[in-house]
Amino acid sequence: MQQTPATDGIVQLHDVHKVYQMGTYQVRALAGVTVSFSRGSFWAIMGPSGSGKSTMLNLLGCLDRPSTGTYLLEGQDVAALDDNALSEFRLRHLGFIFQSFNLIPQLTVWENIEMPLYYLGWDAGRSARRAAELAEQVGLGDRLNHRPTELSGGQQQRVAIARSLANDSPILLADEPTGNLDSATGEQIMALLSELNAQGKTVITVTHEPVVASHASHRLHLRDGLIERIEGQD
Repeated sequence: MQQTPATDGIVQLHDVHKVYQMGTYQVRALAGVTVSFSRGSFWAIMGPSGSGKSTMLNLLGCLDRPSTGTYLLEGQDVAALDDNALSEFRLRHLGFIFQSFNLIPQLTVWENIEMPLYYLGWDAGRSARRAAELAEQVGLGDRLNHRPTELSGGQQQRVAIARSLANDSPILLADEPTGNLDSATGEQIMALLSELNAQGKTVITVTHEPVVASHASHRLHLRDGLIERIEGQD
């Protein structure tokens, strides 16, 4: 099932194809996807292995470009940006949450949260205050000087969420955010993402777990690079 995208979507894909060249073979990861993600919505992208979930998330995160088709992010055709402009645009508009946390082990909680602000050119005092506020927001105000190895998996994921919020981006992209967590901790992380969504963030997560997807207001099911169905509505 393909849906005609709304004109007010903060994220819009129009007939997007993604083809990878694997030696002499071509792998069609996405085969004509059209969908719009409205501002402030909460989406779960689901599907079996090889359905195109990771490819779609990489495209949404401006980590890859469509082979053909159009991707509009906040009205900007990202394919029209060169690599430097794309990196800058990504830094200002997107926050990333990864299954493996992707924290820098040599840095403290404070320093990990500050990383995006360093690239945005914030001064030390301002970025330190911002990091402290975010650590408090995710319940880690007393762990600022700890390193990732001194934290539980759930605490590390909270640091990753705080880091994704540092640049105050309107969109949060989460790749299997509870995949390395036990069920109780995973539920806490999803409750935190739901809270951020209620505050106005657009949240898009890739997951294979129905219990995680149940937190989303929309569920997009992919199969063989196509949208199989979409559940939920604004």
